[in-house]
Amino acid sequence: MESNKKSTEFYERLREQLQEDTQWPAPYMFKFIVPADHGKIAEIEAAFDGTDAQISTRDSSKGTYTSVTIKVTMDSPDTVIEKYLEVSKVEGVISL
Repeated sequence: MESNKKSTEFYERLREQLQEDTQWPAPYMFKFIVPADHGKIAEIEAAFDGTDAQISTRDSSKGTYTSVTIKVTMDSPDTVIEKYLEVSKVEGVISL
């Protein structure tokens, strides 16, 4: 329960910050770290199907993790948060 409260507070702060700092729609950059697994990377990429997303990946020096950077036009702070929540369902993913 405590982690749910923390993540809710995090997303509320993020929404407020994005509303104040940005004119929407706007480009947004997501960064995720995920265990180096093509299936998990594909799940993240699938969350952005049908968008103008530019996706790049980079493996860690030991090859155990992959960083995924996604540059995409988002419509509003709410759509940014929806994507974070959708990608958070991928096992082992870390949002930066």
